Amino acid sequence: MARSMWKGPFTDPALLTVKKKGPIRLWSRSSTILPMHVGLTFEIHNGRTFLKKKIVPLMVGHKFGELAMTRKMRRSKKV
Repeated sequence: MARSMWKGPFTDPALLTVKKKGPIRLWSRSSTILPMHVGLTFEIHNGRTFLKKKIVPLMVGHKFGELAMTRKMRRSKKV
């Protein structure tokens, strides 16, 4: 179910004041990427490790959790 329009997109309050140039560690995967985040590098927690992602304009409006996969692709052994 989508979030109400009058509430606006959810973003962790700590992400609204980010001015840091280095990688920013992020545990809030449900936060929405805002235009102010373009050009910044985030380390998004996937449950085990942090995955480094640089935000580009095409990512605006998506969630941070979409960028960090939580499951590992398993391949069968070759015989």
